[in-house]
Amino acid sequence: MNNKDIRALSNEEIVKKIEQMKEELFNLRFSQATGNLEKPSRIKELRKAIARMKTIMRERELNK
Repeated sequence: MNNKDIRALSNEEIVKKIEQMKEELFNLRFSQATGNLEKPSRIKELRKAIARMKTIMRERELNK
């Protein structure tokens, strides 16, 4: 997701997406620990996407 897509979402939708991504990140880390992670770059993608969403949430909070 890019910034434009994230900004189109409501705060509740962003929170749900963050929760889903954190769960997927946990599962990927678990797979990495067991040694059967197919796409290690996905961890980096998820971490950056979560940070992007949190940044947009914080911007909205400060603009109120």
